[in-house]
Amino acid sequence: MGTAFLTLKVNEAVVEVAAPSHWTLLEVLRYKLDLVGSKQGCDKGDCGACTVQIDGQPVLSCLTLATHAEGREVRTVEGLSLHEGGCHPLQDAFDRYNAAQCGFCTPGILMSAEALLRRAGRAVTRTEAAEALAGNLCRCTGYTKILDAVVDASEIMAAKSGVGSVRGDMAAEE
Repeated sequence: MGTAFLTLKVNEAVVEVAAPSHWTLLEVLRYKLDLVGSKQGCDKGDCGACTVQIDGQPVLSCLTLATHAEGREVRTVEGLSLHEGGCHPLQDAFDRYNAAQCGFCTPGILMSAEALLRRAGRAVTRTEAAEALAGNLCRCTGYTKILDAVVDASEIMAAKSGVGSVRGDMAAEE
């Protein structure tokens, strides 16, 4: 096991880092780049606390070798603050809905939810939000406030982009 010399694009910044070639992306992010928002939970891919995005897709960074991210776009929860106007609508909604209790799962949930909202490009239903967050475990909240926050953020983002709402669809599905 040697050393890998990596060039990564993390949260829109190109970084060069040397790390053991067997290190995961999570280890490089936390222990070499000091991006500690992604949490080290189970180290088995069960909890989702380590979720980041590679090329816009949510991935479990505890199961992804850092070498896999070479030359690719990596986005962490710290990168959400790069949203125009500062705070991302998801972060604002989580605050307004008190969707985070202990907060350990929150970074991974935000990254999975942000990928959903960007992919959908419209307001999403509670069912869609629940499916997108199926790989993210939360032991504190019971998910109600989390799902409310994701749906609300999607509504706000849809209204700002002029796409429209699915509130009628949500009422029918509940």
